[in-house]
Amino acid sequence: MSSVSPLSSVSKNVCQRVSPEEWEVRVKLAAAYRLAALFKWTDHIYTHFSARVPGPDEHFLINAFGLLFDEITASNLVKVDIDGTLVDDPTGLGINYAGYVIHSAIHGARPDLQAVLHTHTRDGIAVSAQRDGLLPISQHAIGFSGRVAYHGYEGVALDLDERERLVADLGDKSVLILRNHGLLTAGISVEHAFQQLHGLERACNIQIAAQAGGNAELIFPPTEVVTKVEKQAEVFKSGDGPGVARHWNALIRQLERTDIEYKN
Repeated sequence: MSSVSPLSSVSKNVCQRVSPEEWEVRVKLAAAYRLAALFKWTDHIYTHFSARVPGPDEHFLINAFGLLFDEITASNLVKVDIDGTLVDDPTGLGINYAGYVIHSAIHGARPDLQAVLHTHTRDGIAVSAQRDGLLPISQHAIGFSGRVAYHGYEGVALDLDERERLVADLGDKSVLILRNHGLLTAGISVEHAFQQLHGLERACNIQIAAQAGGNAELIFPPTEVVTKVEKQAEVFKSGDGPGVARHWNALIRQLERTDIEYKN
């Protein structure tokens, strides 16, 4: 017999024992998981999104290891501290240790970032495996020009000492391509991190499709155009403009046409 709590039984207890501010973050992070499932960005049970818990403690929320993204709810997210102690594990499933290594690294080093999202999508990994990485060949990609950091592949992220190198490679940026591995975006909110991931995934989709005709046939915009778009995209980098809420609100309307269970 499994000792895991039934998914349907955890909702009421968790909502009652956390602050309203934490519950709000839980609902938004659960929505991000469900949206990723809707967009088919998942890798079965093996990737992870996290969000910092509001308050003085260094706690963050992450998915229970073993749940599919379309099973994530506000209540079954696991609360973990920066040292890896499970503060609140409603389902008893624990967490993916590699997820802990990656997310604790960023939450510990970058208090300005409130959410961290990591995917293993086909096109994201394909771009991560290319020597030149993300190419400035589309409006979506140019919006990330000068904003993407790269971290070399070291194997499955199970070594705590990799955190130092990952954070060093990220620097002051909030977009990271993990070589031979996948994509990672962070932000000042779940909404901001998701908007960045949405754009980055789309840029990778476009690049892989465009390369079907061969790299020699790709058209690269002039340098002055790239510079212009970089300046235009500054508003997306900060995450505090009205476009973030507008983008997120539309995503929630799209999600809630078929799914409202994430709020439980």
